[in-house]
Amino acid sequence: MPEIPSQPNVTMRIATSGLRAQQARMRVIAENMANANSTARTPDGDPYRRQVSVFQPKAIDGGQGVQLARIEPDSRDFKMTYDPGHPAANADGYVKTPNVDPLIEALDLREAQRAYEANLNVIETARSMEMRTLELLKK
Repeated sequence: MPEIPSQPNVTMRIATSGLRAQQARMRVIAENMANANSTARTPDGDPYRRQVSVFQPKAIDGGQGVQLARIEPDSRDFKMTYDPGHPAANADGYVKTPNVDPLIEALDLREAQRAYEANLNVIETARSMEMRTLELLKK
């Protein structure tokens, strides 16, 4: 009897690609949050620049998953904070601070967590369906 490709296995591999992509995205967000208050050491230097995850489609057994294509720097301008006593202050007393907004990062993190949970639910549902199919075949 010829082997029939198992659709739940393809589904699980596609969902697993989503898990990996969202996990990588959460790592980037965590790095952004950890550096949100950093500054340059010198007046000429730049502080931490926010990083953004970029995904791309990935073919998986006739289906389409996702993968992290690259991590790009956010091109938005740095924030300027008036702090003339800071070692990194320019001649006007302003310090460049990262272009990281903790609120945006928190929202992005929550979105990534929900996408991760959705992919996990797909895997659990596919596994459950596969187990139920095996139970029916035993009868």
